[in-house]
Amino acid sequence: MRDRAADDIGLPVEVPVSVSRVVSLVPSLTETLAACAPGLLVGATTWCTHPADLAVTRVGGTKNPDVEAIVALRPDVVLANEEENRQPDLDALRSAGLAVWVTRVRDLPEAFTSLRRMLTIACRQPRPAWLDAAESSWRQIDGCAPAAGGLAAVVPVWRRPWMVLGNGTFAGDLLARLGVRNLYAEHAERYPRVDLDELLEAGADLVVLPDEPYRFTASDGPEAFPGSRTALVSGRHLTWYGPSLTEAPAVLRRQLAAARVR
Repeated sequence: MRDRAADDIGLPVEVPVSVSRVVSLVPSLTETLAACAPGLLVGATTWCTHPADLAVTRVGGTKNPDVEAIVALRPDVVLANEEENRQPDLDALRSAGLAVWVTRVRDLPEAFTSLRRMLTIACRQPRPAWLDAAESSWRQIDGCAPAAGGLAAVVPVWRRPWMVLGNGTFAGDLLARLGVRNLYAEHAERYPRVDLDELLEAGADLVVLPDEPYRFTASDGPEAFPGSRTALVSGRHLTWYGPSLTEAPAVLRRQLAAARVR
Protein backbone atom coordinates (compact mmCIF):
# COMPACT_ATOMS: atom_id res chain seq x y z
CA MET A 1 0.00 0.00 0.00
CA ARG A 2 1.22 3.50 -0.84
CA ASP A 3 0.26 7.06 0.03
CA ARG A 4 0.64 9.95 -2.39
CA ALA A 5 2.44 13.06 -1.14
CA ALA A 6 4.14 16.02 -2.80
CA ASP A 7 7.89 16.48 -2.39
CA ASP A 8 9.60 19.86 -2.01
CA ILE A 9 9.30 20.70 -5.72
CA GLY A 10 5.62 19.76 -5.82
CA LEU A 11 5.93 16.44 -7.64
CA PRO A 12 3.67 13.61 -6.44
CA VAL A 13 5.51 10.70 -4.84
CA GLU A 14 3.92 7.31 -4.09
CA VAL A 15 5.47 6.54 -0.69
CA PRO A 16 5.04 3.04 0.75
CA VAL A 17 3.20 2.92 4.06
CA SER A 18 6.19 1.01 5.44
CA VAL A 19 9.69 2.12 4.36
CA SER A 20 12.59 -0.24 5.01
CA ARG A 21 15.06 0.44 2.16
CA VAL A 22 16.33 3.90 1.20
CA VAL A 23 18.98 5.09 -1.24
CA SER A 24 20.33 8.61 -0.70
CA LEU A 25 21.96 10.61 -3.49
CA VAL A 26 22.86 13.60 -1.29
CA PRO A 27 25.59 13.60 1.39
CA SER A 28 23.67 15.77 3.85
CA LEU A 29 20.52 13.66 3.46
CA THR A 30 22.56 10.50 3.98
CA GLU A 31 23.88 11.91 7.25
CA THR A 32 20.37 13.01 8.19
CA LEU A 33 18.80 9.59 7.79
CA ALA A 34 21.81 7.81 9.31
CA ALA A 35 21.35 9.89 12.46
CA CYS A 36 17.72 8.76 12.74
CA ALA A 37 17.47 5.28 11.26
CA PRO A 38 20.77 3.99 9.87
CA GLY A 39 19.27 0.58 9.20
CA LEU A 40 17.10 2.05 6.44
CA LEU A 41 20.03 3.07 4.24
CA VAL A 42 21.00 0.49 1.63
CA GLY A 43 22.79 2.78 -0.83
CA ALA A 44 24.55 6.14 -0.97
CA THR A 45 26.92 8.04 -3.23
CA THR A 46 30.71 7.97 -3.03
CA TRP A 47 30.52 11.56 -1.75
CA CYS A 48 28.48 10.53 1.29
CA THR A 49 31.23 10.73 3.91
CA HIS A 50 29.17 11.03 7.10
CA PRO A 51 28.91 9.01 9.20
CA ALA A 52 32.42 7.72 8.59
CA ASP A 53 31.46 4.12 9.35
CA LEU A 54 28.54 4.03 6.92
CA ALA A 55 28.49 0.54 5.39
CA VAL A 56 26.17 0.61 2.38
CA THR A 57 26.42 -0.02 -1.36
CA ARG A 58 27.98 2.92 -3.17
CA VAL A 59 26.04 3.95 -6.27
CA GLY A 60 28.31 6.46 -8.00
CA GLY A 61 28.38 10.22 -7.59
CA THR A 62 25.72 12.85 -7.11
CA LYS A 63 26.02 13.93 -10.75
CA ASN A 64 26.58 10.47 -12.24
CA PRO A 65 24.71 7.88 -10.17
CA ASP A 66 24.57 4.30 -11.38
CA VAL A 67 20.87 4.03 -12.15
CA GLU A 68 20.96 0.26 -12.72
CA ALA A 69 22.73 -0.30 -9.40
CA ILE A 70 20.15 1.81 -7.59
CA VAL A 71 17.25 -0.06 -9.18
CA ALA A 72 18.90 -3.38 -8.24
CA LEU A 73 18.87 -2.34 -4.57
CA ARG A 74 15.04 -2.22 -4.69
CA PRO A 75 14.70 0.89 -2.52
CA ASP A 76 11.32 1.97 -1.24
CA VAL A 77 12.42 5.59 -1.62
CA VAL A 78 15.32 7.43 -3.27
CA LEU A 79 16.31 10.75 -1.65
CA ALA A 80 17.56 13.50 -3.97
CA ASN A 81 17.99 17.27 -4.19
CA GLU A 82 17.07 19.69 -6.95
CA GLU A 83 20.60 21.18 -7.07
CA GLU A 84 22.76 18.18 -6.27
CA ASN A 85 21.22 15.73 -8.72
CA ARG A 86 20.51 15.86 -12.45
CA GLN A 87 16.97 15.71 -13.79
CA PRO A 88 17.70 12.98 -16.40
CA ASP A 89 18.97 10.64 -13.67
CA LEU A 90 15.93 11.25 -11.48
CA ASP A 91 13.61 10.76 -14.45
CA ALA A 92 15.31 7.43 -15.22
CA LEU A 93 14.76 6.29 -11.63
CA ARG A 94 11.11 7.29 -11.79
CA SER A 95 10.73 5.47 -15.12
CA ALA A 96 12.07 2.36 -13.39
CA GLY A 97 9.17 2.58 -10.97
CA LEU A 98 11.02 4.02 -7.98
CA ALA A 99 9.64 6.63 -5.60
CA VAL A 100 11.98 9.65 -5.79
CA TRP A 101 11.70 12.33 -3.11
CA VAL A 102 13.38 15.62 -4.09
CA THR A 103 14.31 18.26 -1.52
CA ARG A 104 14.60 21.98 -2.18
CA VAL A 105 16.35 24.25 0.32
CA ARG A 106 17.22 27.93 -0.14
CA ASP A 107 17.31 29.14 3.46
CA LEU A 108 17.32 27.90 7.06
CA PRO A 109 13.54 27.81 7.62
CA GLU A 110 13.14 25.82 4.40
CA ALA A 111 15.82 23.41 5.63
CA PHE A 112 13.97 22.67 8.85
CA THR A 113 10.67 22.19 7.02
CA SER A 114 12.25 20.06 4.30
CA LEU A 115 14.04 17.80 6.77
CA ARG A 116 10.91 17.28 8.84
CA ARG A 117 8.81 16.41 5.80
CA MET A 118 11.44 14.12 4.31
CA LEU A 119 11.88 12.16 7.52
CA THR A 120 8.26 11.93 8.58
CA ILE A 121 6.57 11.56 5.18
CA ALA A 122 9.13 10.06 2.78
CA CYS A 123 10.96 7.88 5.32
CA ARG A 124 8.11 7.21 7.77
CA GLN A 125 10.22 8.20 10.78
CA PRO A 126 9.27 10.24 13.86
CA ARG A 127 10.53 13.79 14.16
CA PRO A 128 14.07 13.47 15.61
CA ALA A 129 15.21 15.24 18.78
CA TRP A 130 18.25 16.69 16.99
CA LEU A 131 15.96 18.68 14.70
CA ASP A 132 14.53 20.47 17.72
CA ALA A 133 18.06 20.99 19.03
CA ALA A 134 19.16 22.49 15.70
CA GLU A 135 16.27 24.93 15.65
CA SER A 136 17.09 25.93 19.23
CA SER A 137 20.78 26.46 18.37
CA TRP A 138 19.92 28.92 15.63
CA ARG A 139 17.32 30.75 17.70
CA GLN A 140 19.96 31.38 20.34
CA ILE A 141 22.15 33.40 17.97
CA ASP A 142 19.44 36.03 17.42
CA GLY A 143 20.54 38.03 20.42
CA CYS A 144 24.27 37.51 19.94
CA ALA A 145 26.71 39.99 18.49
CA PRO A 146 27.42 39.23 14.81
CA ALA A 147 30.20 36.68 14.43
CA ALA A 148 31.87 38.75 11.71
CA GLY A 149 30.87 42.17 12.98
CA GLY A 150 28.64 42.89 10.00
CA LEU A 151 31.55 42.71 7.58
CA ALA A 152 30.94 42.76 3.83
CA ALA A 153 32.27 39.57 2.28
CA VAL A 154 32.80 37.59 -0.87
CA VAL A 155 32.33 33.85 -0.57
CA PRO A 156 34.13 31.80 -3.22
CA VAL A 157 32.91 28.22 -3.60
CA TRP A 158 35.13 27.28 -6.56
CA ARG A 159 38.26 28.35 -8.38
CA ARG A 160 39.42 27.72 -11.95
CA PRO A 161 37.03 29.37 -12.67
CA TRP A 162 36.21 31.45 -9.63
CA MET A 163 32.60 31.12 -8.52
CA VAL A 164 30.96 32.76 -5.51
CA LEU A 165 27.74 32.61 -3.54
CA GLY A 166 25.12 34.76 -5.24
CA ASN A 167 21.45 35.18 -4.42
CA GLY A 168 19.05 32.77 -2.77
CA THR A 169 21.51 30.22 -1.38
CA PHE A 170 21.25 28.24 1.83
CA ALA A 171 24.88 29.00 2.72
CA GLY A 172 24.31 32.70 2.10
CA ASP A 173 21.33 32.70 4.43
CA LEU A 174 23.36 31.07 7.22
CA LEU A 175 26.13 33.63 6.82
CA ALA A 176 23.63 36.50 6.90
CA ARG A 177 22.28 35.17 10.20
CA LEU A 178 25.85 35.24 11.52
CA GLY A 179 26.36 38.86 10.50
CA VAL A 180 28.16 38.38 7.18
CA ARG A 181 26.91 40.62 4.36
CA ASN A 182 27.45 38.85 1.05
CA LEU A 183 28.41 41.43 -1.57
CA TYR A 184 26.94 39.22 -4.31
CA ALA A 185 23.66 38.48 -2.55
CA GLU A 186 21.74 40.54 -5.11
CA HIS A 187 23.43 39.04 -8.16
CA ALA A 188 21.11 37.69 -10.85
CA GLU A 189 22.68 34.23 -10.52
CA ARG A 190 22.87 31.95 -7.50
CA TYR A 191 26.49 30.88 -8.14
CA PRO A 192 27.97 33.43 -10.54
CA ARG A 193 31.36 33.12 -12.17
CA VAL A 194 33.40 36.18 -11.27
CA ASP A 195 36.90 37.08 -12.46
CA LEU A 196 39.44 37.27 -9.68
CA ASP A 197 40.24 40.88 -10.58
CA GLU A 198 36.60 41.79 -9.96
CA LEU A 199 36.62 39.96 -6.62
CA LEU A 200 39.72 41.85 -5.56
CA GLU A 201 38.04 45.15 -6.42
CA ALA A 202 34.66 44.30 -4.84
CA GLY A 203 35.51 46.13 -1.62
CA ALA A 204 35.14 43.11 0.66
CA ASP A 205 36.16 43.36 4.30
CA LEU A 206 36.34 39.58 4.48
CA VAL A 207 36.85 36.59 2.20
CA VAL A 208 35.03 33.45 3.42
CA LEU A 209 36.62 30.23 2.11
CA PRO A 210 34.73 26.97 2.80
CA ASP A 211 36.39 23.58 2.34
CA GLU A 212 33.65 22.36 0.00
CA PRO A 213 32.56 22.10 -2.71
CA TYR A 214 36.07 23.35 -3.51
CA ARG A 215 38.53 22.41 -0.80
CA PHE A 216 40.05 25.76 0.13
CA THR A 217 42.89 25.44 2.63
CA ALA A 218 45.44 27.73 4.29
CA SER A 219 47.76 27.11 1.32
CA ASP A 220 45.13 27.11 -1.43
CA GLY A 221 42.90 30.16 -1.55
CA PRO A 222 44.05 32.91 0.82
CA GLU A 223 47.12 33.66 -1.33
CA ALA A 224 44.79 34.86 -4.11
CA PHE A 225 43.58 37.68 -1.83
CA PRO A 226 46.79 39.34 -0.59
CA GLY A 227 46.25 41.75 2.27
CA SER A 228 42.64 40.60 2.83
CA ARG A 229 41.15 39.04 5.93
CA THR A 230 40.21 35.46 5.15
CA ALA A 231 38.19 32.96 7.14
CA LEU A 232 38.56 29.25 6.46
CA VAL A 233 35.26 27.61 7.37
CA SER A 234 33.73 24.14 7.41
CA GLY A 235 31.82 23.50 4.21
CA ARG A 236 29.82 20.78 5.92
CA HIS A 237 28.56 23.22 8.54
CA LEU A 238 27.96 25.96 5.97
CA THR A 239 26.32 24.03 3.13
CA TRP A 240 24.86 20.82 4.60
CA TYR A 241 21.41 20.69 6.13
CA GLY A 242 21.00 17.91 8.65
CA PRO A 243 22.37 17.05 12.12
CA SER A 244 25.36 19.34 11.50
CA LEU A 245 22.98 22.30 11.85
CA THR A 246 22.95 21.71 15.61
CA GLU A 247 26.59 22.66 16.01
CA ALA A 248 26.89 24.88 12.92
CA PRO A 249 26.25 28.24 14.68
CA ALA A 250 29.04 27.69 17.20
CA VAL A 251 31.47 26.20 14.66
CA LEU A 252 30.96 28.93 12.06
CA ARG A 253 31.00 31.78 14.61
CA ARG A 254 34.33 30.53 15.90
CA GLN A 255 35.83 30.16 12.44
CA LEU A 256 34.60 33.57 11.29
CA ALA A 257 35.96 35.20 14.43
CA ALA A 258 39.36 33.66 13.65
CA ALA A 259 39.59 35.44 10.28
CA ARG A 260 42.96 36.99 9.66
CA VAL A 261 45.32 38.20 6.97
CA ARG A 262 47.30 35.13 5.92
